[in-house]
Amino acid sequence: MTKRVCSLVAGLVAAMVMVGCGKKEEPVAAAPAPVVAKAIVIGLDDNFPPMGFRDDRNELVGFDIDLAKEAGKRLGVEVTFKPIDWSAKESELNGKRIDVLWNGLTITEERKANILFTKPYLENRQIVVVAESSGITSKAQLKGKVVGVQDGSSAVDAVQKDEATAKSLKELKKFGDNVTALMDLSAGRLDALVVDEIVGRYYTAKKPRDYRVLEDNFGTEDYGVGTRKDDTELAAKLDKALDDMKADGTAAKISTQWFGKDIVKK
Repeated sequence: MTKRVCSLVAGLVAAMVMVGCGKKEEPVAAAPAPVVAKAIVIGLDDNFPPMGFRDDRNELVGFDIDLAKEAGKRLGVEVTFKPIDWSAKESELNGKRIDVLWNGLTITEERKANILFTKPYLENRQIVVVAESSGITSKAQLKGKVVGVQDGSSAVDAVQKDEATAKSLKELKKFGDNVTALMDLSAGRLDALVVDEIVGRYYTAKKPRDYRVLEDNFGTEDYGVGTRKDDTELAAKLDKALDDMKADGTAAKISTQWFGKDIVKK
């Protein structure tokens, strides 16, 4: 090989090495940080007074409705409400047909598997409502009786966890909403109804001569706002909004408008 050829080969090799060394890896783009959308859709049972229901003008009103609207203002997002089948609430949420569950949603260990909850904002009990004329005065007397609950509500779990009482019932009858269940109770088709205290007290106060609330209950629980498990930023922002509303008295004001006093959990 001549010196000229050797020089050419050496030059080519050097050039290739320089090109290879000079080539830079393209930087991998970082995943964009999750952001809260400009609008959120809140799923609810629109027949669940006083938390969320339709008034005489068919407009959605309620304690949770007012809280959610105020939180939306503080987050700078548009809030819309979508009535859903409450028994399918987790499917609606995780199927992304709604973004938030905010309607007297009880925090349970079972629900935590599929829902990310905010901190509790209300405390609730599962009470037993009977007709005023009923001879039932305790849970023990529910033996052999037909007891109503709203399908998909925490009342179902509360009754089933009390195994002795649950096994003693003639039937645990499930309804699409508590309003229909109360109508059946008035008509004598039910012996008792297990329902959220906040809802049950609201109805029984309207018709104190028709209904009576037992001293016995099926336990205490907390309400929280639910988001998808991966929606951590939205949940954190909702938590802050709720904390701020408690701190500046807004939550107490809304509570007083609906319940006559501040019952918000601090």
